[in-house]
Amino acid sequence: MTNPDVRGPFPGPASAIAAEAEGFLLARQHRHDAHREAQALCQALSWLTTAQAEDLTRHYVSRRLRLSRQLFEASLERAEELRREYEDRYLQLRRDLLRRYCVWASCGLACAAGVSGVLCTLAR
Repeated sequence: MTNPDVRGPFPGPASAIAAEAEGFLLARQHRHDAHREAQALCQALSWLTTAQAEDLTRHYVSRRLRLSRQLFEASLERAEELRREYEDRYLQLRRDLLRRYCVWASCGLACAAGVSGVLCTLAR
């Protein structure tokens, strides 16, 4: 099966570092997007003072990042559930295939033994 500790084509510390760097860059991009959206909102509300705009920006960014984190965590949980479901199904299919193979192999051996017995009897 799959090893949950190994991600990507290159297992080991290099993969972990790459995943961590990717996560850092993704989080930084989300923070930047949230900050840009908050600034656009503050520009649309021209009556806000500088302090109010900064406070609104801080609250907006905080709320947006919290929401993004919740969405990512929910996605990770669902991905883990799906991984488990697919692995369970894969194991079940492998067991069924092995069982069918054993049945057919047994039938083939039984037929071969029967034919061999009949031929031996006829040869006497």
